[in-house]
Formats: sequence, structure tokens, C-alpha cells
Amino acid sequence: MTSEDAATFERCMAVGGVAVLPADTVYGLACEPDDKEAVRRMYALKRRDPGKSSAVMFFDISLALEAVPEAGPLTHEAIGRLMPGPVTVLVDNPAKRFPLACGENSTTLGVRVPLLKGALEPLSEIRWPVVQTSANFAGEPDARTVGAVPIGIREGCDLVLDGGELTGIPSTVVDLRGYESTRQWKMIREGGLPLAVLEELL
Repeated sequence: MTSEDAATFERCMAVGGVAVLPADTVYGLACEPDDKEAVRRMYALKRRDPGKSSAVMFFDISLALEAVPEAGPLTHEAIGRLMPGPVTVLVDNPAKRFPLACGENSTTLGVRVPLLKGALEPLSEIRWPVVQTSANFAGEPDARTVGAVPIGIREGCDLVLDGGELTGIPSTVVDLRGYESTRQWKMIREGGLPLAVLEELL
């Protein structure tokens, strides 16, 4: 991956494109969070129920924290301990930000900041938040290589970035809703960050 790949990705997002993107876990699909047609296309390619939510991915932790100001300082601190990394956090979203990503539950937002190292490091230059979901047909195995992304999805996208082989383990999903007042959290799905590490961090 190169800085030019990051710039090409941003241009793709700017014109309403849908891209296949490597993260720190599996290959995903990405598009502009506020572009209704792009989100519709992405969900159609994946054969995903449009009522389901997807995470908003940021490529810098500071941008992620700026996007959820209502989360509060304790929640921000928790997010900072977990990210960047193979984690998706669910936070309260009273302002209903990024409604196209939230599906039928507009008061909850999924936030993701991947840990981009080695060949993927140039992608950390991306300043554009995206709606992101795994690049597979709904219910089928996640893709750890570009070749494992179904050809129907690849051919339907405007850009395909090949970052080599990934871990193939999806992100751990952590529910931080209400954390500001209760300091309570819940693991919804164990993935790239094991429960034992999660417990230590939080």
C-alpha cells in the first residue's frame, strides 16, 4: 500500500464510490457515511438487510473521538485504551450522527479505528470517515485476502485495494453504551481482541 492508494481511496469516497478495503482484521466494503445511494449500493452488493447497522470507521483516533462528543470523558478514555485495534465499540448516539450507518437504531453508533501497521500503514493517512462492513455475502465467511472477496462484490465496486493477507479474525465488539455513568461494559462478540485482554484494558 502507498500514500497514493490512500489518496485514491479518498477520491473514490468523495464521488460516492464503494471500495474494497483491507483493515487490520478482514477485508471490508466502505463508502461515504452520508451518501444514501452509496450506502444502498454497498448493502446491495453484500446482500445485507438495509435495516442492519454498520460501523463508522475512522483512520485516526482523534477523529473518532471528535465524532462522538456526547460520549463523555470516561467513555473517550475507554475508547482510547481499545483503539486503534481490532475492536468495534458501540456508543450512545443521542445526536443521531451518521444515521445511514445506524440502521433501525439511530441512537447507537458503532465506531471502529483499525491498527494499520506494516504494508497497511499508508492507509492511516486517510482523513475520511467511512461506513464499513465486511466484504462478504451476509452470513458467509469473512475474507482474509482480496481473492476471497466474492467476485460479484469485487466487480460491483469502484475501487479494490489489495493489502495482502489479513488475520481473517473479525473485530471484537464491545458495548460501551451507558459506560459514562455505570462504568459497565459488555462484550457482544469476541474476535481480534481476546476477552482477557479486554478485561485488562477496561
